Amino acid sequence: QVQLLESGGGSAEVGGALRLSCQASPSTRWPGYPDRGCVAWFRQAPGKEREGIAAIYRSNGFPYYADSVKGRFTISMDTEKGAVSLQMDSLKPEDTGTYYCAADATSCSLIAGSDYGPHVWGRGTMVTVSS
Repeated sequence: QVQLLESGGGSAEVGGALRLSCQASPSTRWPGYPDRGCVAWFRQAPGKEREGIAAIYRSNGFPYYADSVKGRFTISMDTEKGAVSLQMDSLKPEDTGTYYCAADATSCSLIAGSDYGPHVWGRGTMVTVSS
């Protein structure tokens, strides 16, 4: 059974940056491995619903983003490390929350709870942005 492991969470100031990483364990067990499937990042702020923010397809590296992070966050594949990263720049207080990595062999909707995936989830990593 594959596990998704998030790392890189922590604290940052407003306007700062953090980089999150998601690794599959074992690395050969990404859903859709070796060249299919998708990986997405979701987040959940205290007292709010889970929000999909970015996703990327492994076959072509095509990324897509929620409007709330477009232009500030970048999702990318680190082929050498077998990981998917989320570079977060120009952080805002509203970016605070628990960030989850998720993956699927077929599709990654950014609508939380969608039947279209993703269906494999990590446990999350906390991000705190303060002024």
